[in-house]
Amino acid sequence: MKRISLLSFVLCLLSVPCPLSAAAREPAPSILLDESYGVLLESSSDTLALWWASSGWKVSRERGLPEEKAGSISLELARNEWEATQLVLRPHKAMSGLHLSTTDLQSASGARIPADCIELLRVRYLAVEKASDGFGCEGFWPDPLPPLENSFDLEAEINQPIWIRVYVPGGSEAGKYEGALLLEGEGTSVRIPLQLRVYGFTLPDRSSCTSAFGFSPAWVYQYHGLDKQEDRKAVLDLYWESFRKHRISPYTPAPEVAPEVNWVPLERDACQHVSDEDAQLLTEHPLTPVFDWSAWDQEMDRVFKTFHFNSFRFGVPGIAAESYQGFPEGSRGYDLAFNAWGAAVESHLRETGRLNDAYIYWVDEPTENDYPQVMKGFNQLKKALPGMRRMLTEQVEPELAGGPDIWCPLLSLYNHERAEERRAAGDSFWWYICTGPKQPFLGLFIDHPGTDLRAWLWLTWKYGIEGILIWHTNWWTSNTAYPDQMQNPYKDPMSWQTGYGAKTGDKKPWGNGDGRFLYPPERAADGQPEQPVLEGPVDSIRWELLRDGVEDYEYFVILRRLLAQKSDNLDEKERQLFNELLLVPEKVASGPKEYTKDPAPLERQRHRLGRAIERLQALESK
Repeated sequence: MKRISLLSFVLCLLSVPCPLSAAAREPAPSILLDESYGVLLESSSDTLALWWASSGWKVSRERGLPEEKAGSISLELARNEWEATQLVLRPHKAMSGLHLSTTDLQSASGARIPADCIELLRVRYLAVEKASDGFGCEGFWPDPLPPLENSFDLEAEINQPIWIRVYVPGGSEAGKYEGALLLEGEGTSVRIPLQLRVYGFTLPDRSSCTSAFGFSPAWVYQYHGLDKQEDRKAVLDLYWESFRKHRISPYTPAPEVAPEVNWVPLERDACQHVSDEDAQLLTEHPLTPVFDWSAWDQEMDRVFKTFHFNSFRFGVPGIAAESYQGFPEGSRGYDLAFNAWGAAVESHLRETGRLNDAYIYWVDEPTENDYPQVMKGFNQLKKALPGMRRMLTEQVEPELAGGPDIWCPLLSLYNHERAEERRAAGDSFWWYICTGPKQPFLGLFIDHPGTDLRAWLWLTWKYGIEGILIWHTNWWTSNTAYPDQMQNPYKDPMSWQTGYGAKTGDKKPWGNGDGRFLYPPERAADGQPEQPVLEGPVDSIRWELLRDGVEDYEYFVILRRLLAQKSDNLDEKERQLFNELLLVPEKVASGPKEYTKDPAPLERQRHRLGRAIERLQALESK
């Protein structure tokens, strides 16, 4: 009976049909204009329509009401996971002074998920005046998610989504929970049922998919009007908390401190095991680094334990430089100093357990003409820091083989066959997106389908890629496009080119929201607050869906681990069926240009993964 039950269970997971509406509907000219989704809630009234939609849809302000009906909003997620959905309010006439709150969620056994695990955020719209590419269109696109005010107003016949973000604490009991959203004001009192299904497994604090995202503390300090060091530290931690809640690691987790180094000559008795020539150089010149790691170690310990980052960029000065410590390139003094610095750094990172999280990112997107100099630098690094990872934002090219051991190509330039060749040589892969590629590729733009960034992580798993990189998260302004003032990213959603030949006053578009996943608080939007703004960032819809993708990746990791552990408990057919769940279905994504714009296929497959993990976890290992 056990075998039959398990086999039937897996077959059931694999056979859930795709709804006809997702397969048969005619695609809208832009995803913003799609009206094929959503569920009208039974708690709607003649004066106020209430409906809900997946977080993977970008709800337009003007679209009509959905036809499908239901009595409640529902979500499914694991312990230590965040998941969101959208409650859409559409009044027939303007309303003011509304208040939305939540109850606790309670299971039949009496277990509770407290109301403070449910956040209510207001979906704000931005006026897109120039589309990023063919996926976009002019109009109001949703992206920022500021906190929902205690009292808010609604416009007549305009959709106003409320982002409902739920977190399930790690110790929660698995099963079904019920609670409600309570909407009150202007003669309205509505109870909207909210149902939650908690899977019987827990996501780890530290994510398996490596991430490396750029971030500018300087712009935070400037926009927030922060001069005091204690204010800067407090606000920076609020930004790091958003990184934690979205399972993303910044390039530089401890931007305010760095290891201190002093260069000293050695005493003669410390040079007993080197040649006379080297001994003379080492005793007569300051070629030996002496580090003080105390402040940096303390801060790195704190941020990694608190925010669960999984990588950091470590800067290496002097790579392929013309001189080092006063000695010209190619000289023995140059090599002694550079290699001594590298040996000391690598030894310390190994001793403190940080070496595996560190990577060197010293050159970006080199041209073919740069390759000889790039390889020169990598060969220098391999001698000085042989155990530290070397990352390069470039596709695999024969001339670069043996240089980086982490390749990070642009999404559109990833070549799986070449990647497999380098994997066989011991290299690993990340990949990145930025202002490119554009349609038909998935991307990071505001005016792109909501599924883009989540599908990116499913493809990351599909191709055996271990990390993701994006160049910036708070690219709020451009000193070329806005030379005399700070850009207000709420009024101008475009990311404008800086550098790369752009001149002062030029407005060359990179794309709406490129490098901008976080927004400054609304009262710091123009970078000229009257007083310091001691608040955290405003998250974005894209930031949320990126996190969902990282968590989906974790489902695959957990399922793969359980299959390895429980393999002896399965017969061949069961093992095959469970292994099929480790594959990304084509209806979810077959490539970076072919992926679902409808979140439903992805969400259904995620549910299958969650059910399979629960089932395998329940098996006793032999």
